[in-house]
Amino acid sequence: MKQNRFVIVLLSILFGLIVGAIVLSAAGFSPIEAYGVMIKGVFGKPKYISWTIIRSTPLILTGVSVAFAFRTGLFNIGAEGQFIIGSLVATLVGYFIKLPPVIHPIVAILAGCLAGALWAGFAGLLKSKFGINEVITTIMLNWIALYFSNFMVFTEGFKRPNKDASHKILESASINILGKWKTSEVGKAFLKGNDFLRDFLNPPVNYGFIIAILVAILMWYILKHTTLGYQLRAVGFNKDAAEYGGINVKKNIVISMMIAGSLSGLAGAVQVLGVSKETAILATMEGYGFDGIAVSLIAGNNPLGCIPAALLFGSLKYGGSKLQPNIGAPFEVINIIIGIIVFFIAMPKLIEIITSIKGRKRGEKVENIK
Repeated sequence: MKQNRFVIVLLSILFGLIVGAIVLSAAGFSPIEAYGVMIKGVFGKPKYISWTIIRSTPLILTGVSVAFAFRTGLFNIGAEGQFIIGSLVATLVGYFIKLPPVIHPIVAILAGCLAGALWAGFAGLLKSKFGINEVITTIMLNWIALYFSNFMVFTEGFKRPNKDASHKILESASINILGKWKTSEVGKAFLKGNDFLRDFLNPPVNYGFIIAILVAILMWYILKHTTLGYQLRAVGFNKDAAEYGGINVKKNIVISMMIAGSLSGLAGAVQVLGVSKETAILATMEGYGFDGIAVSLIAGNNPLGCIPAALLFGSLKYGGSKLQPNIGAPFEVINIIIGIIVFFIAMPKLIEIITSIKGRKRGEKVENIK
């Protein structure tokens, strides 16, 4: 089963790249040149690798958030809103509360997780108590989160003068790796003699990627090897059977949504504390939560699978951003490739039919030879 899933993912990626090549050719661009630019855009320089990791980090967390909910029978379409709320609360804590450097980011991260958990938990409560579909409530909560975030950023004392963004977080709340050291005289002297490390640390490299990997492993362990994970999965498989077995279904629905929400809130907190350092006024959704849904589908709703899936997503997004400035190809082709990949992964039966036809043809050839 796992082997079939792996084959389906590989074939889906291949089909996505083929369709992307067709689109590029139709637009008058060389697919080989375009994909070459994308590969160089990811691996060409150490700083490109850093930016790819930075782009992938929030996608790992939102992907795990969606995957966790899916594995427990819930559709967390609200990862985007939970991400926004998590980033907003982390910014508030990072700016207004003064704490020592090590404690400050931990408190800000926990606050972002709690905010995301409560935001998603409300949707879980509505489902468990009143039977309201979580897809509807989480989509509505996405928009409420966006406008509430904008409202808070406009608040006097939080909005930065002459900027469409909040004040930046305090330096003590940052989770950047070697942040102060890089700008110190000792750091500059050391990095001057190490071109690779200097270029790699030039972007805002932070501890978020390490946190995301550890969280993905933890969520996988909880689902696979704990009593809580067993109960949550049982509710996801069959609510009636779980209830008959003595599991509190309503309670587990709320718990599942709160855990999923905390992960998306964590993604928002990590993005603020490690990259943006502020919360901007949003004209529309940033897309981290919605991209997390695609990451989860590619990963087969496996928390561990979200790590390579998010890295693939991040590579396509960042490498694809080099197409326009280098060869003039539209960035939209990347979205087409991603859409095709998700489309085929979401339709495994079609892939199975294609592979079975190939298998039959091979069998017929063997019989003819005999």
